[in-house]
Amino acid sequence: MNAPKKHPEIPGTIVFDGEMAMKGYALNRMCYSFNSAENREAFRADEEAYCAKYGLTEEQRDAVRRRDVLAMLEAGGNIYYLAKLLGIFGLNVQDIGAMQTGMTVEEFKQKLVEAGR
Repeated sequence: MNAPKKHPEIPGTIVFDGEMAMKGYALNRMCYSFNSAENREAFRADEEAYCAKYGLTEEQRDAVRRRDVLAMLEAGGNIYYLAKLLGIFGLNVQDIGAMQTGMTVEEFKQKLVEAGR
């Protein structure tokens, strides 16, 4: 599959469009399953088998193994679905924002405070 399209007005931003939705379908479907505590436990017990159950591509599996959120986004992950998986990894929205901006979590939090958010 082609590399994700970058939005011309927001450098570095991956636009979640129809193409990305199709690319990330298996990953997002798996993440949606984490609404169930039973499924979160099944994932923790055997991540590889759980990823296989949902048919993740090798690119997606590798990103999950490495806990690489940005790679998951590039592999078609939707941030709203990924948040469920990232919660299993102990990450929150501020951790993700820091990763996306190349800052530490503390730097990102300070930036939010300075921006009045």
